[in-house]
Amino acid sequence: MQENRMETKPPASTVELQQQQPPAPTGHSNKSRWQRLFVWAAVLLTFGVIFMLVLRHHDETQSAASSRRGVTGPVTVVTAAAQKGNIGVYLEAIGTVTPIYTDSITSQVTGMVTQVHYQEGQLVRKGQALVDIDPRPYEAQLLQAQGALERDTHILEQAKMDLQRYRDAWARNGIPKQTLDDQEKLVLQDEGTVKNDQGAVQYDQVQVGWCHITAPIEGRVGLRLVDPGNVVQSSGTTTLVVITEVQPITVVFTIAEDSLPQVLAQTRHGKRLEVDAFDRAQLTKIATGKLLTLDNQIDTTTGTVKLRALFDNKDDGLFPNQFVNTRLLVNTLEGVTLIPTSAIQHNGQTAFVYLIQNGTAQIRNIKPGVANAGQTAVEGINPGDVVANSSFEKLQNNSKITVSKQPLPGATSEGPAP
Repeated sequence: MQENRMETKPPASTVELQQQQPPAPTGHSNKSRWQRLFVWAAVLLTFGVIFMLVLRHHDETQSAASSRRGVTGPVTVVTAAAQKGNIGVYLEAIGTVTPIYTDSITSQVTGMVTQVHYQEGQLVRKGQALVDIDPRPYEAQLLQAQGALERDTHILEQAKMDLQRYRDAWARNGIPKQTLDDQEKLVLQDEGTVKNDQGAVQYDQVQVGWCHITAPIEGRVGLRLVDPGNVVQSSGTTTLVVITEVQPITVVFTIAEDSLPQVLAQTRHGKRLEVDAFDRAQLTKIATGKLLTLDNQIDTTTGTVKLRALFDNKDDGLFPNQFVNTRLLVNTLEGVTLIPTSAIQHNGQTAFVYLIQNGTAQIRNIKPGVANAGQTAVEGINPGDVVANSSFEKLQNNSKITVSKQPLPGATSEGPAP
């Protein structure tokens, strides 16, 4: 059986089309290459834009920071020149104003107060009347003692007259020796009686004197403690008046025992060291005096030694028991370089200044020393060098500066680290 096989042939049109269709063009690969280049260009452009934005943000940040620091232009500063001079070495301590004498006067006799002569807070002279106590009982006792003394004095004189008569009689052998000896002893007895009477009179005179109380020292009296009509006792502890000497006056203060050698090194040569007394805030100097003496031993519980300074106190600037801040001048450094303390900046343990040279601020490390009255002795710069004394919050190393002759507000005492 023959199979009918039909050979399928493509239509003539299809064959013709296949025969007429040109081969695949080579430009397809070029198109892909251009697409890849476009993608890479887009990526690079994106990165470029991002990079430019980052740089712009960084520049804006730096500009803002510079604006905050004020370094967009020259910094206006006040300057100070280092000078060669002398500066004192001081020991500072807390002291107490202590009067040389303080008298709390009590009554030595019993009686009624008749008069108070002083005014509260008055300055009194030595010997000035203060308080009177009724003296009449003691004046009566004094009168009795004086009468007894006068009587016994005449008795003694009579006995002496008899003794002289007995001596004359004994010389003529008119009386026995025993009579003469007895009379001599009677004279001695009468002399003893007279001395006893004299003592009684002196005692009563003292009692009468105590009825009129006077100032034993010159000073200022306190508030009135008794009034006329009050009865005081000789054995009591009632204080009638308190007097404190205020001119001159002393200040007692303490220093550490480690500082004692440098003080002794000066006092051993007879030098009287100067002492300044300041108020509690250490802003106002009250008075200037001289070191008077040192205590004779160190307090082992505190490791300090007491010192006493003497002040004239003519203006009454120092008040008894007042707390003051003292500064003891123990030495003077001569020929050192001095700059204002406010010009010194600190970075941890390092001290530095902004040295002005050719219109530029240069950081210069220094070694500060003794400071006093706003000046500090330093090492690391020379006399005549000019340093910045303001606008430290704006200054940096190599900052351009403009010198101002007027102090600037808002200057800080601490600047940026070098």
